[in-house]
Amino acid sequence: MASVMSQCAKCSISSDERACRVEGGEGPAFCPTIHMGPVIERARQRYQHPDIREFARQSSIQEAEGYADRDARPSVNHPAKPRLQEICEFAERMGYRRLGVAYCAGLLSEGALLEKVLENHGFEVVSVVCKVGCTPKEEIGVRDEEKVRIGEFETMCSPIVQAEILNEAETELNVVLGLCVGHDSLFFRHSKAPVTVFAAKDRVLGHNPLAALYTLDSYYQRLTT
Repeated sequence: MASVMSQCAKCSISSDERACRVEGGEGPAFCPTIHMGPVIERARQRYQHPDIREFARQSSIQEAEGYADRDARPSVNHPAKPRLQEICEFAERMGYRRLGVAYCAGLLSEGALLEKVLENHGFEVVSVVCKVGCTPKEEIGVRDEEKVRIGEFETMCSPIVQAEILNEAETELNVVLGLCVGHDSLFFRHSKAPVTVFAAKDRVLGHNPLAALYTLDSYYQRLTT
């Protein structure tokens, strides 16, 4: 185990003085940039692999081109592209032609729209819904009272099957749309192709999970007590 436990979210150093942002910058006792040099160096060496290096390079270029007026002084943040556009552009930068879409059955219409947009950009799209395989939940030990619809036949979400179907299709980049917490983790773990998320599921907040953080001092104060 590392001698230092990184807790970057607790850092109180101003952005223009942080060790992770400025050469020779400052950091608290838990700062990984200052105190975890060997770990960082091992990771940096992995960027020298040609495939990883190019993926990281194009990711950085995509990040920068998500902003307009970058040559303006004083510098201002002017975001200019929605995530949907960025996914299309990044896939084009990488030369990918076959994309996978792993989506939740609760977002059928959104899945269809996403597939349509990707196809309109010239990609071949392989889409697979979470309920693929029609596997009963009892197969993984779920009891009747633990189902969404108690007393009814109910198929499990099967992210491993989703991943294997896209692996079989040899997709080059997989896009996740609204998979449940835990199911998305299994998909990430079993997908051979790199994965990006178009939208994270949040049934209550219209698939905008950050809304709970933005209202911690009001509607979601109960989460802090």
